[in-house]
Amino acid sequence: MNDNPAQTAGVLFEAVQQARIFPDSKTFPDCRARADAKCIDDAFVRMLRDFVAEHFELPAERSAVALVAADSLAAHIDRLWAELERAPDPALPGSSAIALAHPYVVPGGRFREIYYWDSYFTAEGLAVSGRLDLVEGMIRNFADLIDRYGYVPNGTRLYYLGRSQPPMFCAMLQLLERYRGFAVVRAFLPQLLREYAFWMDAGMAAPSAASWPRAVARVVEVAPGAVLNRYWDANDMPRPESFGEDLHTCAQAAEGRRGSLFRDIRAGAESGWDFSSRWFAPGGGIESIRCTELLPVDLNALLWQIEQQLARWLAQAGDPRAVAFAAAAERRRALLQAHCWDERAGWFFDIHWPSDHPTEAWTLAGAFPLYCGMVDEARGARMAEVIEARFLRPGGVVTTLVRSGEQWDAPNGWAPLQWVVVQGLRRYGHDRLADEIAGRFVALVERVWRETGKMMEKYDVCDMAREAGGGEYPVQDGFGWTNGVVRAFLAQKAR
Repeated sequence: MNDNPAQTAGVLFEAVQQARIFPDSKTFPDCRARADAKCIDDAFVRMLRDFVAEHFELPAERSAVALVAADSLAAHIDRLWAELERAPDPALPGSSAIALAHPYVVPGGRFREIYYWDSYFTAEGLAVSGRLDLVEGMIRNFADLIDRYGYVPNGTRLYYLGRSQPPMFCAMLQLLERYRGFAVVRAFLPQLLREYAFWMDAGMAAPSAASWPRAVARVVEVAPGAVLNRYWDANDMPRPESFGEDLHTCAQAAEGRRGSLFRDIRAGAESGWDFSSRWFAPGGGIESIRCTELLPVDLNALLWQIEQQLARWLAQAGDPRAVAFAAAAERRRALLQAHCWDERAGWFFDIHWPSDHPTEAWTLAGAFPLYCGMVDEARGARMAEVIEARFLRPGGVVTTLVRSGEQWDAPNGWAPLQWVVVQGLRRYGHDRLADEIAGRFVALVERVWRETGKMMEKYDVCDMAREAGGGEYPVQDGFGWTNGVVRAFLAQKAR
């Protein structure tokens, strides 16, 4: 056994060599160890821990506040908002936090900052709790971020720059319009237009001769002039917030996959589904992730929603660009139905664009066209049948039909996907099934709350006696989007 630390302690070896402690890189590998490798490694870790404690201020941990027992789940959620609310941030030198000028709500647990797509689902509950002030604050924060960066980052940390999340700013404006009217929404149209440009900015010059499909950044041209979108990240390196995990994944990947692996991981994080077998090669694990090779149904449905809303809102504002957005929406609808709709299955699937073949992954991403209202009544009816036959479980609807150990797979159910499915079903008149799904999910959440006093990030909707799991971190409590969705479901039931 070789106990030379220069040969066995990878982190120590890399730190010494990259710091160029010796002018000749051969010097350190030639050193003789004065202690066994484990003792040296332990000492190195202790030194690093002491160094960090001396030079860095650790994130403040908010002590849990014991809330007065509430009579109902709705009352409990209404009280929780104050615990998750944060005041405007000052700009702190040396911090990774992006300062925000308006109050906002964090998800909870390890998530100390605002997250993009979480915030829409949180906002639905805030609105029915009478906290429209916080909804408007978050919308103003997002508008400021779009003005600053051209998009809403994944979260308000500098290490999230380079990627966004599913574009829900439009949905937040639709929510605001329901309560405040178009006059208030109109002020945010410049930011919505700029966000749309971010997703559509391909930088794709039309060559004299080209083969299709071809892709640049978030845009994939599947045929001349025919464009759909994908998830992406401007960076291709391990994520700072999951650095060790990403290096471990890279070490497990085949040699030929390592060149683009980090960008595919980051694109998966932009999707919000981090992570799911949805993104993996058939039969593979996270080391086979190929997110940038897929045209996601949910992303393209949400971009269709933006195009539709911009066409409507710009027309109301007397802006002639409305016509172009209406045409863009019709093109996208036709493309999504042509490429992603499986007539035999009655469901939408992501497309592997290099081969132009659908994936075989049955996921609730396929419900987003229903949620956005871009299918006809016949397709809507078939999708309702699929939801009931394939995805309905004792605690709501399950994310996928695969048990991979990843958190965005079975047996887990997530509040945002319950909302998407239920609202999509209601839009097409399938109220019985919508009520059944909402009722099952609320019952599960309420049972866990009464047993633990907590609102969880995700739930096992297949086995009501088990806690959800999987993924890179433990199940978090708090929890913003669960609070929002459940509170909105309770309000709908009370009508």
